[in-house]
Amino acid sequence: MTDYDVLRVFCGPSGGYGNELGVVREGSHMPGRDDRQALAAKLGFSETVFVDDPERGVIDIYTPASRLPFAGHPCVGTAWLLDVPELVTPAGEVGTRLDGEFTWIEARAEWAPPRTLRQYASAAEVDALEVPPPGEWIYAWAWEDEAAGRVRARAFPGRGDGIDEDEATGAAALLLTDRLGRALNITQGRGSQLLTAPQPHGWVEVGGRVVLER
Repeated sequence: MTDYDVLRVFCGPSGGYGNELGVVREGSHMPGRDDRQALAAKLGFSETVFVDDPERGVIDIYTPASRLPFAGHPCVGTAWLLDVPELVTPAGEVGTRLDGEFTWIEARAEWAPPRTLRQYASAAEVDALEVPPPGEWIYAWAWEDEAAGRVRARAFPGRGDGIDEDEATGAAALLLTDRLGRALNITQGRGSQLLTAPQPHGWVEVGGRVVLER
């Protein structure tokens, strides 16, 4: 088995929750896409990252079923792990910065895979949702406090790959921030926290806490 780190990304204020991420630091040990896809499926995390150049921040991202040109929580987690000024993804160059307990990335909404952003009337309605059948990637959200920019959200990938609900989803948070045009403080899943802020010229920052699990 190839060595890999396991991080939790977008942890809550107490350090709990967050979305697990597998990171293979020595991506050169497994250069083939088919082998990478097989390992990502075997590990079963919502995403697994292969680092192809740790100094330049070149990375390759996989779900258990497919390769992604960009994804939020893998970029935040890998930025924290490598401590580099940018990450190079197939979608483009992702700016990164560490600010206290938060790690931030800067990316563009058009890099994010398509998501259905579905608004509900209250956080309680979002909490009560059942996992929908596969077929549509749904980001369910509601205002907890609109004036303060506080959002309650849950994410249902709908891919049929064993990930029925994504605990924390940076790409969907990026899309929602781009749509609303304002900074957000998102509580997602069981208790993960994502912070976002729109930037000039179509860029969006997404930030969160990262811990090394093993």
